[in-house]
Amino acid sequence: MGRNVEVKARASDWEAQLRRGLELASSSELLFQTDTFFGCANGRLKLRRERGRGATLIFYRRPVSGGPKISDYVLLPVADGASALRFFSRKLGAGKTVAKKRLVCFVGRARVHFDEVNGLGRFIELEVVLRPRESAASGRREARALMKELGVRREDLLAGAYADMPWPVRA
Repeated sequence: MGRNVEVKARASDWEAQLRRGLELASSSELLFQTDTFFGCANGRLKLRRERGRGATLIFYRRPVSGGPKISDYVLLPVADGASALRFFSRKLGAGKTVAKKRLVCFVGRARVHFDEVNGLGRFIELEVVLRPRESAASGRREARALMKELGVRREDLLAGAYADMPWPVRA
């Protein structure tokens, strides 16, 4: 299992925060992702389909709380995303589907995601990848320093996944 320290926040000043993220980054890449969540009793399970890249099944566990939190995860590449979507939808039940445009800025060992989520808005997600047996405290310190650099305020922090957020009612 991989581990990281994660922070998810609503962007309070998108343009300035994006500009700062790009200044800090050694490199970046633009992704178009669609995540479909499935029923899972002991964590979260989603199928991520990426335009031009294929699909990955992602299982993770993390507390539902704001601020830097530990996330344990497993990634499993899937050869046939459409078949996997049908299979897991039938077997586990499909929940919400989240589509987003994601700019990933690589800042040292951290990934800073600038997400434009269809129907929800703009968000910043930080992931500080932990080394095996590394303490969560060092990852949290690094995440807090990045939050400060990017102007992520405590009141902007989010607890859960995008799929947990209230979605706008569509007519």
